[in-house]
Amino acid sequence: MKFAWIDLRTVPQDKLESVVDAAIHTRMRGVLSDDESVLKALPPTVTGVTTTPVTDEKQLHGLDADTAGWVDVHDEPSLRLACAAAVALPFTVVRFADPTKIPLEIVLAAADRSEGKLITVCADLEEAATVLDVLERGSDGILLAPSNAGEVFALARLLEAGTAPLNLTTLTVDGIEHHGLGDRVCVDTCSHFAEDEGILVGSYSTGFILCCSETHPLPYMPTRPFRVNAGALHSYVLGPDNRTNYLSELRAGGTTLAVDAEGRTRPVMIGRAKLESRPLLTITARSPEGTVVSLTVQDDWHVRVLGPGGSVHNVTELRPGDELLGYLATDQRHVGFPIGEFCREQ
Repeated sequence: MKFAWIDLRTVPQDKLESVVDAAIHTRMRGVLSDDESVLKALPPTVTGVTTTPVTDEKQLHGLDADTAGWVDVHDEPSLRLACAAAVALPFTVVRFADPTKIPLEIVLAAADRSEGKLITVCADLEEAATVLDVLERGSDGILLAPSNAGEVFALARLLEAGTAPLNLTTLTVDGIEHHGLGDRVCVDTCSHFAEDEGILVGSYSTGFILCCSETHPLPYMPTRPFRVNAGALHSYVLGPDNRTNYLSELRAGGTTLAVDAEGRTRPVMIGRAKLESRPLLTITARSPEGTVVSLTVQDDWHVRVLGPGGSVHNVTELRPGDELLGYLATDQRHVGFPIGEFCREQ
């Protein structure tokens, strides 16, 4: 679980009270201050933090367990010291002089199996977002000196920015209808999909089918594990925060949601959305509750959807009675946001 400490030492005096209140309200893990009265006034839910500069490995065995070690990394010897501190101490705060994240990667690798927590000093929220993802593990904690209470609340939202799992349902295929030419979208991401991962796409905003990535071998062409041949351009795709987009709206640099056969999710960055004209077919399926789900995709054998257990189905070979994985959303949509209004899609 990622956490943050708030550094009060450079907060403007007229903002100090509101920043402390924000830290308490958002349940920040700790507050760093040189003012003992500020630390004593904190509630039990927030830890008062003190640090000791570490300049030599001999100090590592003499530090109080309640005090975090602080290492400034600006060259190779100080980097080695940070690695040693991260292994030896319960809490190590590291401030890196240079903008490159390679020194942080080295410290994370060195401390990978240690029980201590690494806290990285960040200049702003943008750097904090990057630090939390370095080496796919990120720093255990962030130390930020905010300029106002709003930055504390923004940091709290950043720490909560994971994606929740979805309760997928089993859909039963009713039928397949072949059409003529139309435009379909391939979603090329900047991530490698697992074999049981894809994205949720549907013609109706209340129902989606799990479209498979091109991770599985294909005849006549190499695999493209970053790609999902997703569907016709009018289709909805489910993204983070229960927000939908039309496939036609996806752009490089945007984000969509990768979903696996167990319903686990993760945000993935879009590298390209590729629209081309191809023959299309429509899959119609039904949930156990009777909800009709529709998906229009390219009419070709190599386009695939996922079934229970991560089974892979070529869309041109689907037959009535086949089972697919899908997701049912209870809300209608307005510009992608869920809304409780009457709407019929057919």
